[in-house]
Amino acid sequence: MCLINFCFQAYAPYKLVIAANRDEFFNRPTQKAHYWEETPSVLAGRDLEKMGTWLGITKTGRFAALTNFRDPSEKTEGKRSRGEIVQAFLTGTEPPEVFMDELREQKDSYPGFNLLAGTADELWYYNNRKDLKEAVAPGVHSLSNATLNTPWPKSRKGKAYLEECLHHSPALSVDCLFSFLQDEELAPDEELPRTGVSLDWERKLSPLFIRSEDYGTRSSTVVTIDQTNHVTFTERSYLQGNLVGEEAFQFKIESI
Repeated sequence: MCLINFCFQAYAPYKLVIAANRDEFFNRPTQKAHYWEETPSVLAGRDLEKMGTWLGITKTGRFAALTNFRDPSEKTEGKRSRGEIVQAFLTGTEPPEVFMDELREQKDSYPGFNLLAGTADELWYYNNRKDLKEAVAPGVHSLSNATLNTPWPKSRKGKAYLEECLHHSPALSVDCLFSFLQDEELAPDEELPRTGVSLDWERKLSPLFIRSEDYGTRSSTVVTIDQTNHVTFTERSYLQGNLVGEEAFQFKIESI
């Protein structure tokens, strides 16, 4: 993922609302969201190059999502795939804080990442480059390729859009969430972060929805978990900005 906007324990009808975009090169093979054959409890898309994932949930309510930490100077050769982290949490049983503590011991084995992991009742955040671990506070948050709630233009905009969808409609609309995830407006140059990529790339990466010839938003995912633990999971897939598919799932979280 490259942008995760979410509301945790701060909107009465829902425990957790997530609206996220995954940006990736178009030539990287990807499998759409599905229940994994070898682990039927896991609902997630799949990166077919490394066989990990970027966002998923299980029938027992374990949720995880990951973004890269942008640092073009970082050496990634010989390091493990970040997608295996999300997979490990979804297929494991450790409480989220314990999982994070174990992950910290291997933090240098992976390129820079941000991880959200937990449930709709207990959510944790970890960044391996800064070695930041914290319980997520109730509220509306946004996570891009810096740290949690770093006010990059796309993060500020994502939070504002999410708050509008939550509080200015009579009922939460999935279409409202997907609509703002398609915002392609570039940020003004003076507001762009300086992360070490070229100015041209900072511009290209600044919208919520990225469209370019070789790289861009591959999928948008909306997840809601209400107070009765009913889950809706909808993924829309894109190729060079064009909608090419939608997958939708609903289930009730199983008691362990």
